[in-house]
Amino acid sequence: MTTAEHSPALAPLRQARERFLTGRPLPDGVPDDVVAAWRRARFFGVRPDLDGPVRESARPADSPLLEAARPALARIASTLDAGRSALVLTDERLRVLWSSGSAPGDATCADLSEREVGHNSAALALRTRCRAEVHGPEHFLDVWQDVSAVSVPLISPRTGQTLGTVTLACGLCAGCRPHPGAALAEAAAAAVEAELRARARTAERALLDAYERAARGHERAVVALDGRSRLVSEAAARLASPQVLEALEHAAREWGRGTAGGPYAVPLPEDAGCTAEVTPVRHEGRCLGLVAVLEPRPVEPQPSSRAPASAPAGGSVPWRHAVARATALFRTAGPVLVIGERGTGKTTLALELLDATDPLVVDAAESPELDLKGHGPAGGRPLVLRHAERLAQPDVAALNSLLDERPDAPLVATYTPGAPPGPCLQRLLDTLAARSVTLPALRERPEDIRELLPALAPDPDPGSPPLTWTLDALRALERHPWPGNVTELAHLVRALAGRRRYSGPVRRGELPDPVREGPAGRTLSPMELAERAAILETLRRHGGNKARAAAALGIARATLYRKLREYQGRDALIGPRP
Repeated sequence: MTTAEHSPALAPLRQARERFLTGRPLPDGVPDDVVAAWRRARFFGVRPDLDGPVRESARPADSPLLEAARPALARIASTLDAGRSALVLTDERLRVLWSSGSAPGDATCADLSEREVGHNSAALALRTRCRAEVHGPEHFLDVWQDVSAVSVPLISPRTGQTLGTVTLACGLCAGCRPHPGAALAEAAAAAVEAELRARARTAERALLDAYERAARGHERAVVALDGRSRLVSEAAARLASPQVLEALEHAAREWGRGTAGGPYAVPLPEDAGCTAEVTPVRHEGRCLGLVAVLEPRPVEPQPSSRAPASAPAGGSVPWRHAVARATALFRTAGPVLVIGERGTGKTTLALELLDATDPLVVDAAESPELDLKGHGPAGGRPLVLRHAERLAQPDVAALNSLLDERPDAPLVATYTPGAPPGPCLQRLLDTLAARSVTLPALRERPEDIRELLPALAPDPDPGSPPLTWTLDALRALERHPWPGNVTELAHLVRALAGRRRYSGPVRRGELPDPVREGPAGRTLSPMELAERAAILETLRRHGGNKARAAAALGIARATLYRKLREYQGRDALIGPRP
């Protein structure tokens, strides 16, 4: 090591810093990133002499990072020259959690953020997420002009987020780069991350054990959460809405922080559709998370003449939520707009929910003009208007006038999005938007196909068995995108039932070519590309383990496999099996 006077390589930079501080023009050759760092410090109002009030940054009272890092850093610090070097630990806000030793000319700061002390290696490492070095006059503060520092970010083994930094500072180094303590700083960071990983595995193991005990072979609807990751059984994925999982996750975080008082009860949304028996998961005296066993909430009959006789087949979360939303709307007086792609079952759902009211059905696709003035709702009898997007201008105007006069008119309109609506139709859609429900496409709920098949199949001839399907055929049906949705599936089922000359289950070879061969490759939408990237990144972080990746994403493992197939992500399946 040498002092600044023995570092000729830094002499031009030292002169440039002096010119910067005195407001004189800078010479050529000063690195742009260093000049930008000095300018940020000046913008933040940092005084190079540290003269002036320095805001005290309160250290967190309970720091899991400090708890995990202290033993490893203390062992490393004992090998250093305490009077010539310093070892420092910061959190993700660059608050100093722990330090040992002292670098020459070092002024101990409680906060290493650029807003407080200007350019330094810890702030640079946190920003770049990689090892960073800052030497002598690259610093903004006077007290660090004879200090070289190297910092390494600490990455969470569970979330991949930056938790803080480890910094090794010493006297100014000859030749500057690489810092002679770089390898030691890397080793210190690796030791801290190894301890974090070990603790995470212990906590994950405790949560996983509690989950497996409650799941009993994954037949029960069980959710295990710790505020950061989720384990969700397939039965729970069908039963729990995103709002239910969010409520449970919030409770897990509160319990983990020790801020939840009283009994372990979790308030679920009113429309949850399930109840939760919650048990805390404890390890070494701390609450790590919770395990919840879900049960369907008993449905109490509602005294209403508009209650549905039966709901169309489907047990997936998207479909159940759409039906629940539609049922709630149909139980109250007023118009309802049912939105969905062609073939999603808009009219079927409306007629089943209006079964007891003998509705009048008109179709805008069958006639260019319906004369709705003469077909308007009367005597409380609902009007079901199909294909509102095909309405002629006079009929749209008539409907707008009707709703202006009677905002609670018993009207049900189905709408298939497509071409941009005109101003008059857009006004109608805006009027009905508050009482609308959107039905999911069949490709968004492929798990419902097995339940739909027997409902769509025609009644078998007397003495003949019902139509059944091989597992290979079912998988092909579930992979098909179904642009015509349930209507397309119904046509396929009826056509097969009418022309079959074989006995036994329907085999994959009997399916039409597009269904049997699987969907052709297509360009993914921006949303799908983002989702695919998130899935592959989560798989990478978990070493290819699909079970852990699915839990981290908050989805069922079967859903993860399906999405990987849809996004042609078979290359991401390379790795250890769960």
